[in-house]
Amino acid sequence: MRILLLEDDPVIADILVDFLNERYSVVHCFDGKEALEKAESDNFDLYVFDINVPGFSGIKLLQSLRDFNDTTPAIFITAYQEVKFLKEGFAAGANDFIRKPFELDELQARIENIRRQFNIDEAILLNDSDTFNPMTHQLSLNDQVHLLATKESAVLHYLLQNQHRIVSTDELLQNLWSYEEMPSAETIRTYIKNLRNLVGKERIINIRGEGYKFQ
Repeated sequence: MRILLLEDDPVIADILVDFLNERYSVVHCFDGKEALEKAESDNFDLYVFDINVPGFSGIKLLQSLRDFNDTTPAIFITAYQEVKFLKEGFAAGANDFIRKPFELDELQARIENIRRQFNIDEAILLNDSDTFNPMTHQLSLNDQVHLLATKESAVLHYLLQNQHRIVSTDELLQNLWSYEEMPSAETIRTYIKNLRNLVGKERIINIRGEGYKFQ
């Protein structure tokens, strides 16, 4: 599970990042503006937002994301005790709420509840024994773990999400890169070549002139 954490208190942030990184993949931001940029440019399974942060509040941040049809589940953490903040949080689209101070185990329990509710799985089963974890970029093959580069992982994940149909190079470029960062078609071919060497050429098929298919 990949989590975007918004917490401006450096002491609390260090504690939460250390704790959560033992179980999940965490990206931490200190202010609402930075968190918005991360949410818009990357993919997450869960948002954990403090309400009272610099820039603009966690509530306004979530409202902005929901306005753009971002349905990523969200948990608010806050030192506020007033019920009005709870109401505003849920009205903004929050899925859960936890008040400071709280036990770390309570936060984990709430995260795991979200994971079950939204069927957020850590690993994708490739066959009876091999798995791929798109959050940690780990590919487990024949009891050996391979750490993929971030974009290699994204390409493999996209192919898996679109199994049994042909995915063109242009489709990969348009869906996995921004216009400013778009690489060459040769770069895509290099990623595919590396992945085929790992998972097997019989799994990622090269359809000449059309694209690639995972099966």
